Amino acid sequence: MSTAPDETATTTAPARDTKKIAGALLRYRVLAYATGVWLLVLTAEMVAKYIFKVEDLPGWIAIVHGWVYFVYLILTMDLAVKVRWPVGRTVGTLLAGTVPFLSFFVEHQRTQQVKRDFGV
Repeated sequence: MSTAPDETATTTAPARDTKKIAGALLRYRVLAYATGVWLLVLTAEMVAKYIFKVEDLPGWIAIVHGWVYFVYLILTMDLAVKVRWPVGRTVGTLLAGTVPFLSFFVEHQRTQQVKRDFGV
């Protein structure tokens, strides 16, 4: 029995954190793209319905986007907690899934920032 600190615990903890951050970042990126795509599909449906007066459009597009956005919110919060984003950055990233094309732009910015800051 030694009273010296366990060196393996201190050297592997950051590696574990990096793996968790990398996993959370990947999940966030996938859902950011999925949310962006479904939001564009929903926008196209709204344009067809209200501008071009197309009838008999599928009603499930809004439901799918809603559920994908819900999962996006959860996974974005997971990443935000792991990388300790400030509240403003977190809220801005959460809202990016509500404006067409914005989720793609914000995803790119957040990914570059996380990769730069955490080396993932």
